[in-house]
Amino acid sequence: MHVTTSGNAKPVNEPLAGFTVGVTAARRADELGALLQRRGATVLHAPALRIVPLADDSELLTATKELIGHAPDVVIATTAIGFRGWIEAADGWGLGEALVGCLRGVELLARGPKVKGAVRAAGLTEEWSPSSESMAEVLDRLLGQGVAGRRVALQLHGEPLPGFVEALRAGGAEVVVVPVYRWLPPEDLAPVDRLLDATVARGVDALTFTSAPAVASLLARADERGMREELLAALGHDVLAACVGSVTALPLQSLGVDTVQPERFRIGPLVQLLCRELPHRARVLPVAGHRVEIRGHAVLVDDELRAVPPAGMALLRALARRPGWVVARAELLRALPGAGSDEHAVETAMARLRTALGAPKLIQTVVKRGYRLAVDPAAGSKYAG
Repeated sequence: MHVTTSGNAKPVNEPLAGFTVGVTAARRADELGALLQRRGATVLHAPALRIVPLADDSELLTATKELIGHAPDVVIATTAIGFRGWIEAADGWGLGEALVGCLRGVELLARGPKVKGAVRAAGLTEEWSPSSESMAEVLDRLLGQGVAGRRVALQLHGEPLPGFVEALRAGGAEVVVVPVYRWLPPEDLAPVDRLLDATVARGVDALTFTSAPAVASLLARADERGMREELLAALGHDVLAACVGSVTALPLQSLGVDTVQPERFRIGPLVQLLCRELPHRARVLPVAGHRVEIRGHAVLVDDELRAVPPAGMALLRALARRPGWVVARAELLRALPGAGSDEHAVETAMARLRTALGAPKLIQTVVKRGYRLAVDPAAGSKYAG
């Protein structure tokens, strides 16, 4: 790859360079953000909720005592942090040994490898764990075995699993839910509001979600601000909704928003998915002998990534909607963020755009009419129609 030192150009090796990704996670947000940044993304973090431990909560204490007093047939551990939190809370109440003793005598199912690690750290051994790390596979196994008359304990992690619980109860099981954590709205709503504003303004290219409650919380805040339809419109067209798994995606899909999720419900595969999806969605045009790829807040000109200010990106996107055609100054003025009525603002922003791109001939001035992208003649018919 060619390296230059002029202007603002830099070689691009990272698949997410030039893209902005919103992170709504409260837990493991630093890990997700670091993975995205390592691949070149600009990250906008706004935890859409906060996790409150229930160490002093009567619900968890009641459920724990109930299980110790009347042991279940099956216990389902859904998350490592939740299972550890349950054991730690029981230790704090002086019930730790009794709880571990109870769990040692039951059929213990662990949703994934991290949960298995937490189970074994407590001196226990899981009987089975699904290869898919999916609660749907856990449910299929239980229903396939038959649950009529069986007592099933389900360790929750912040969110209820109503479909899961209802299916077990419909099969004849007695279900005891163990709520280890609770999701609440964030104490500081300013970051969430900034993320919402950026999303509806198309200032982010993707939003990532690692739990269904984060989706619900973001939608609730959008409702409070009267911008739900704007948010859904952005997610429906320009901003990619990337969810860690199918359960997380359900609230958006039920509203008609298309989502993407990795085959394995983990943060690493989620980042890998974005590395494929976002570059694939970028607009690529042959212009004045160059390959021009329009990314979120930057443009790839041949092998070099060039940062472009927001006004310049707005102009470039307006030109790219009709590559090769002349776009009038008045129309370009309307595309500028916060533009007034002075068309001189277009000329100023255009000059800065050309400087940022480092190839002035990419955009042609058509005297008294406007501007056009200098799409290569061989490709002109493809884009002009």
